Amino acid sequence: MTAKIKAGIVGATGYTGVELLRLLSTHPNVKVTAVTSRSEAGTSVADYFPSLRGIYDLVFQTPDEAALEQCDVVFFATPNGVAMNEAPALLAKGVRIVDLSADFRIKDIAVWEQWYGMKHASPDAVAQAVYGLCEMNREHIAAAQLVANPGCYPTCVSLPLLPLLRAGRLQKGMPLIADCKSGVSGAGRKASVGSLLCEAGDNFKAYGIGGHRHLPEIKQTLSSLQDGIADGFVFVPHLTPMIRGMHATVYLHLEDGTRPDEILREFYRSSPFVDVMNPGSTPETRSVRGANLCRISIQKAAGNENVWIILSVIDNLVKGAAGQAVQNMNIMFGFADNAGLQQAPLLP
Repeated sequence: MTAKIKAGIVGATGYTGVELLRLLSTHPNVKVTAVTSRSEAGTSVADYFPSLRGIYDLVFQTPDEAALEQCDVVFFATPNGVAMNEAPALLAKGVRIVDLSADFRIKDIAVWEQWYGMKHASPDAVAQAVYGLCEMNREHIAAAQLVANPGCYPTCVSLPLLPLLRAGRLQKGMPLIADCKSGVSGAGRKASVGSLLCEAGDNFKAYGIGGHRHLPEIKQTLSSLQDGIADGFVFVPHLTPMIRGMHATVYLHLEDGTRPDEILREFYRSSPFVDVMNPGSTPETRSVRGANLCRISIQKAAGNENVWIILSVIDNLVKGAAGQAVQNMNIMFGFADNAGLQQAPLLP
């Protein structure tokens, strides 16, 4: 039997951290050997997360105690600004890294500093990092030492557009609008008035209309795939009263004669985690809950032959975060794409 690689998780007390622990617990090629948390150092993982009782006997350690340099791969499930300070030392020791924060996603350092409000500590690592949208950068991810895991909104919006952009089928000079909704877990596992049940429950609202941090990340992808499209991009996120799930409704104009359903179906023919549904279908967030899946459908807008509508759904904690991180790791180490990611969606 092939020896398992050793994995560490930095910042393992958040929603993406516990999701990584859940997914990696059944991975045939990986053993989690280190989990860190400065605030919970000395606490048993099973005590902190009762859902993991009987699965892990690990104890949270500080990063200094955890011997992360002995891991083959380290996941950073930390707030923005942490990985850029701590990852370079591990990179220098040959450790491979998947960063779930935004520290290495945006190549233009000035743009990153503008949107994230801090000075970047390791611009050289940004230049080294590969953007980890698996279905877009597979070959580069396979050779990477540092992968920047995409954000949840960028994943949900970019996956359905990727084949059409690569084919150059979007009309230049026309608006491209992404109307997106996310469950409350997208805000992270922290004390926040806006995430309280009495605030988020039985409520629906837009936010970040003046500019959301994921906007430059999405525009970077658009610009890299088809010239002249990013300038017309409009992105409006909304908070919905559910725990998990993300839904993107994308309005776009395509070149005459384009058969988008055929383009998407052919492009994703061999992709295990992208489901191109039949035209006219309406994918639901509950159909991907707990699974590393993106379900997509596309159809013409009623009464407007020039406008197409894409519907895209993911679980923001899985394909939008921890699941895609595991998928990136699988590609980096040559494992089967679906290793540790074969969970069926949860229903109800």
